Amino acid sequence: MKHFTYKILVFALVIFTSCTDVVDVDVPEAAPRLVVEASIDWEKETQGNEQSIKLSMSTPYFDNLTNTDVAGASVKITNNTTNAEFVFSDTGNGIYTTSSFVPVLNQAYTLEINYDGETYIAEETLTPVVDIDELSQSRIGGFNDEALEVDIFFNDPPNEENFYLFRFEEEGDILPELLAIPDEFTNGNRMKVFFEKENDEDANQEEFEPGDIAHINFYGISKQYFNYMDLLVEQYENADNPFGTIPASLKGNCINPSNPENYAFGYFRLTQVVKVTYVFR
Repeated sequence: MKHFTYKILVFALVIFTSCTDVVDVDVPEAAPRLVVEASIDWEKETQGNEQSIKLSMSTPYFDNLTNTDVAGASVKITNNTTNAEFVFSDTGNGIYTTSSFVPVLNQAYTLEINYDGETYIAEETLTPVVDIDELSQSRIGGFNDEALEVDIFFNDPPNEENFYLFRFEEEGDILPELLAIPDEFTNGNRMKVFFEKENDEDANQEEFEPGDIAHINFYGISKQYFNYMDLLVEQYENADNPFGTIPASLKGNCINPSNPENYAFGYFRLTQVVKVTYVFR
């Protein structure tokens, strides 16, 4: 009886082993592109003179390259009204810095990057942001009436079209949560936004507890950047949804005038920002 059972097991192993095939899938590869991370953020109550820009190169999905930093580029930002130029110094690790930037609200600036014989241009306007009027906590008004949340209140200016970006992060988080909102239906009103977490074992996430610390950045952004971020956040949130929007390549505002098809990934933004920290009680 044991001998018979052994034969069955061997036969089953042979069948399952013979059915294992290696399938090679051809994944289309795109040529590497310049990736521009140019977030010029002027925090309220600071000079805003110290700014940095990161440059790197895109890589194929299955490549394991660890160093894609771009060195040797020429980077500058020009104020389109005053023609003042702010040159960013190459630190050698893909980061370009300046300590002489002069932020002026509602004025347009142009970013120019020269790298590997190509020139990339982007233009944006430095967008102001209102102050946060009140911070408080509650368990009412969020998605879960039993979970703690931090509520952020601010007054939207009347007779203006405004767009906002919130960056929420609990201390210790690896990735922040982003929320881009317009004032299309709330123009001129007192507005409330909340940051709440629910228990989620799959995401290793727990509800806020007393003593937890939340960092909140509140940006004023342009309509163009709002449209970009709105699509980016939507694609990120639908990443695990088989019925969600099909991801598409997002084009930022960094163009290549002489070679339009060789545009850069990423975005050049100029924003004013309010940064606050909230400790749950």
